[in-house]
Amino acid sequence: MKALLLHEKNEWSHMKVENIETPQPQAGEVLVDVHAISLNPVDYKTATNGNPSWTYPHILGLDVAGTIAEVGEGVTQWQKGDRVVYHGDFTKKGGYAEYGITTAHTVSRIPDSVTFEEAAALPTAGYTAYEALFRKLPMSAIDTILVHGGAGGVGGFAVQLAKLAGKTVISTASSHNHDYVKSLGADYVVDYKTEDVAAKVMEWTNGRGVDAVLDTVSRDNATQSLDFIAYRGHIAHIAGAPDYTKIKPFTKVVSYHEVALNAAHHVDDKVAQADLAKMGDELLALVADQKVSPMIARTISLEEVPEALVELSQRHVKGKIVAKLK
Repeated sequence: MKALLLHEKNEWSHMKVENIETPQPQAGEVLVDVHAISLNPVDYKTATNGNPSWTYPHILGLDVAGTIAEVGEGVTQWQKGDRVVYHGDFTKKGGYAEYGITTAHTVSRIPDSVTFEEAAALPTAGYTAYEALFRKLPMSAIDTILVHGGAGGVGGFAVQLAKLAGKTVISTASSHNHDYVKSLGADYVVDYKTEDVAAKVMEWTNGRGVDAVLDTVSRDNATQSLDFIAYRGHIAHIAGAPDYTKIKPFTKVVSYHEVALNAAHHVDDKVAQADLAKMGDELLALVADQKVSPMIARTISLEEVPEALVELSQRHVKGKIVAKLK
């Protein structure tokens, strides 16, 4: 099969499409004929330092949509030709290839009205946002939420999902992306480069602060966000935990929530792993009903992935970039 190969760590910007042996599904696995795969920052981040479990050449790519080509021993819930999408395990070979392997219990069925490209845009960014909002945060007790990085993948899905849940949504974004983030559902958008985020948040919440923050940026940014979280508020973080010591015990009583989607693949808990597929089912239904946009900025070829990953690493991409193979 053809695959985009990483021959050594930190060489991800120089990957080329080459021929490699087609993998075969083992017990409990499925082989997917890849139609589309989306790009994510985790691709170049993990490729920069590599992973001890990798053998080279390695194949990157976590968000895969396609059709079932073969099923492994013991797989009865899937048949050849089924349209599916999955979030892969970054310690294994990924989906920047004509075929990909994954565990059968982490796969979601794509509705007929959803394209392969739309489905591929969902897993890493969409599931992460979904897990933060509906597996971690007590959304029934939240009225206002701040989503950092609303123009990005995780942030964009979170803005849409929070607004769909009826919340007042504040987001950070560069000034040229304000209209875009508002189109996703944000009620207020603040330019983190030129404005005082804390001051704007306190102004918009009448001095109280937000009930929850979803930080997609960094440990330092998460720490700064503690300044404008309301009493009994929450922070969900995906890019590093805040410095908890900034808030004295028995004052704001803030709750902290780590979100690490790929960790589900590494725990010996099939219920947790199968929840990836459940989140996929729920998000795909929202896309099918046109309640959530997959935010596809553009579609590229497999050969164009390295150049697009460089662009993604410069943090100027809004929405999702999807590679179409078929």
